[in-house]
Amino acid sequence: MDRTIGEPSPPSVVKSPRRDRLRPRSTSWLAWGLWLLVVLGEGLVIGFLLANDGLSTRELTVGVAFWVPFLAFATVGAVILARRPGNRIGWLCWAIGFNITVAFWGGKQVWVVLANQGQSSAWALLPQLGTMAYLGTLLGLVPFLVLLFPTGRLLSRRWRPVAWALGLVLGLYLTALLLTPGPIDLGVRDNPENPLGVEAAEGLLRLVQTSTGVVAPALVLAALASVVVRFRRARGEERQQLKWFTFVVAADLVLFLGVAERVGPVLGPLVFSVGLSLIPIAIGVAVLKYRLYDIDRIINRTLVYGLLTALLAAVYAGVVLVLVQLSGGIGTTPPSWAVAGATLAAAALFQPARRRIQAVVDRRFNRRKYDAAETIDTFGARLRDQIDLDTLSAELLAVVDQTMEPTRASLWLRPSPHGSSSTPRSEARPATWAY
Repeated sequence: MDRTIGEPSPPSVVKSPRRDRLRPRSTSWLAWGLWLLVVLGEGLVIGFLLANDGLSTRELTVGVAFWVPFLAFATVGAVILARRPGNRIGWLCWAIGFNITVAFWGGKQVWVVLANQGQSSAWALLPQLGTMAYLGTLLGLVPFLVLLFPTGRLLSRRWRPVAWALGLVLGLYLTALLLTPGPIDLGVRDNPENPLGVEAAEGLLRLVQTSTGVVAPALVLAALASVVVRFRRARGEERQQLKWFTFVVAADLVLFLGVAERVGPVLGPLVFSVGLSLIPIAIGVAVLKYRLYDIDRIINRTLVYGLLTALLAAVYAGVVLVLVQLSGGIGTTPPSWAVAGATLAAAALFQPARRRIQAVVDRRFNRRKYDAAETIDTFGARLRDQIDLDTLSAELLAVVDQTMEPTRASLWLRPSPHGSSSTPRSEARPATWAY
């Protein structure tokens, strides 16, 4: 709108940056300072054990493999705190890494070294705090992480009683554990006695432990149920965030149940370390929204090649078994020609099986892609029979609209040359489909 000369100009408005976009340097320093605290704590316990010959080579390997995933939790927590200070997921991830560091300080190896050095019974406080840190992580921090993921907030106000009950039960359980008298179970010959045990209240404390131990699994199941409810209600980015988390957790369950126990004592801890480290990485990707929509492609490829591997392995084993049977019975080692035949059969089946499995997976888990392919195939068949140009133009634009979903689609037809019996050059116009 034009403004008349002499009319006062409207006051200028200076927009200040949104507070949630600001990243104060103090927040970044705090996040990485907390991360450094976890690293130093674990480094000190490993250095203490190495200096006192408290770790064998195998125990050192297992300990480092077990510690790496929780360092990943602390690292992801620091990154989230530095970039999304208001998201509670960052605090929970860091707290998981910190609690496991405390649990390491209260572990069996540290107590054995202290006992051999003749330390006083007051040092048994370390194992007691380590046990509480480990159980607090398992029964408290992990369920709260599941309950608040990925937004850092509860699904709705109706879930507040679950959160409050979980915090109350966890607090009662850990308090009773801290004050219950008796030996601390570390799996050693002479377990240390709890230095904070209250003999007069032993019966009450054990009753509290038993009752809260019965209620805690139900609350953990409720936290898991919240993920299912949240996934059913989620749309857009939040749904993709939940896909990242659930896919990695499901893949880890398959990995641990099917692989970790069968690869031996050397590779087992490595498999455990890599698999568990994927969980905080998936949390970081989801919360920071880094390449969220790649998860659909990852799930698709995992399903296709997982099913394909299982099918080819079954075909290979079946062909070897049949060929060995035909050659005169099962021996200790199959002949080389049977192995070669089974390998050739599996190789010949690879491409047809992959295409078939890909079609089944797309039809079941990627319906949009499957429907788009079906629409294009139907239009291709129609194209061979239809000769009316106007009808084909409308159908082509309809196919583009259904498969590509553009905001506007236009089709320009090439003008007919001079002397052609088709539409004259002057009458050639673009056909347009818009919505």
